[in-house]
Amino acid sequence: MAVKIRLRRMGAKKNPFYRIIVADSRSPRDGRFIEEIGYYNPLTEPKTVKIDDEKANKWLQDGAKPTDTVDRLFRDNGIYDKPEGNDVEE
Repeated sequence: MAVKIRLRRMGAKKNPFYRIIVADSRSPRDGRFIEEIGYYNPLTEPKTVKIDDEKANKWLQDGAKPTDTVDRLFRDNGIYDKPEGNDVEE
């Protein structure tokens, strides 16, 4: 099963709001999904992005592929820079 991390469109007409979800790549954009890991609101100034870092890193480690837009959001918010797991350096 190919798993993708992608955006699910919510909100009203001309007022988009997106949830960042993990879904099977064969599922429709706004259809069935496995887990919700955050949200993205492009209309606020500055743009609002909230991502659960632990869930995102877990899915990335398990092999989920982010779409181009989600990949950009992850890079801008430092998801790739955060350490995986609960490693505590002393």
